[in-house]
Amino acid sequence: MPFNRTANTDMLTNTDIAELTALRRALHKRPELSGEEQETAAYIAAELAKWRPDQMIQNLGGFGVAAVFDGAADGPTILFRAELDGLPIEERSGADWSSEISGKGHLCGHDGHMTILLGLARLFSRQRPQSGRVILMFQPAEEDGSGAKAVVSDPAFAAIAPDWAFAIHNEPGLPFGYVGIKSGVMNCASRGLKIMLQGRTSHAAEPELAISPVAMLPDLLGALQALGTGGAITDDFTLSTITHITVGEPSFGITPGTAEIWLTLRASRDDLIDQLQQQAEAIAARLAQHAAPEKTGAAAIEVSFATDDDFAASVNDEAAVQLAQNAMDALSIAYGAQGVPMRASEDFGAFGWSAKAAMLCLGPGERHPALHQPDYDFSDDLIPIGTRIFARIASDLLG
Repeated sequence: MPFNRTANTDMLTNTDIAELTALRRALHKRPELSGEEQETAAYIAAELAKWRPDQMIQNLGGFGVAAVFDGAADGPTILFRAELDGLPIEERSGADWSSEISGKGHLCGHDGHMTILLGLARLFSRQRPQSGRVILMFQPAEEDGSGAKAVVSDPAFAAIAPDWAFAIHNEPGLPFGYVGIKSGVMNCASRGLKIMLQGRTSHAAEPELAISPVAMLPDLLGALQALGTGGAITDDFTLSTITHITVGEPSFGITPGTAEIWLTLRASRDDLIDQLQQQAEAIAARLAQHAAPEKTGAAAIEVSFATDDDFAASVNDEAAVQLAQNAMDALSIAYGAQGVPMRASEDFGAFGWSAKAAMLCLGPGERHPALHQPDYDFSDDLIPIGTRIFARIASDLLG
């Protein structure tokens, strides 16, 4: 069933939609990177204050902001999450509200996700839930995988820990207004692994005197790529992608003595990521041990490791999915498993460690520019749709 762009937006007034569109575009102009979202968080807190939440918690897991709207009676706690951070990409959308900060852009739609929650704040300010409470969670540092974990680990979060958690991410390629959703894995786990090799340089005229990692690289790179070859996202899906390599210094006179390899490991389950990392480290250590030239009697190449951008798998709870589907049925919003699950990672998964959680992928259109591309921009027409979905989920659960 196609979604009608002009219908079913009556929960937000025309004035609301116009003001929220302006807010979204103001956020779009001032993107901040993961862990640096101080200005964005202050902007969100000031806007939330206008709608009189019963409680507001700031500096959660960094610059995170949570607004709490209490019901009159006891009941479950439901959390709706949006992200504060932008990307280190130069925007080239040509929009009048393009990023004003060179080299940074809201090119993943987090400005739109925040605006959907600001729309919810208006609705809950006008009518509190009958029972339980609603948490509007604006989390920091989604793009590097650290934000959700920092939020749920923050002692202040324990007081508002949810029973249910929901998030919407726009997903270009899906039809406008269509929601991709399913139980089980929605977003794969992923982890960045840096492999650092330290040998010894020599003059380029005497390469035999070096302890160079160059000779081991073909075997190492091939073995790392073979760890996971992709394919359909099944319960045992794995993918290993080499994303960056540096060798030695940019010089014609030096035989390289160092190398660094960046590897992104991806899997449908968190435990598989741990296994992939162990295998990658074992391969690198074994090859480095035998990389020194025998006639020099030199020690083996030293190898060390570091991890970054560590994302847990985002797994949809069956009951949470059913609640979301019931809401979309009531709103005549089309949904299904088109476009999901996804190889791309999303750190919303951390909220599902202790809550019944579901991620919804909301389509802006099949030909909409893809996420993280320089000409991407969030579709403002999605603001009332996302707001209505979340509001209906809360209404069905809390009254």
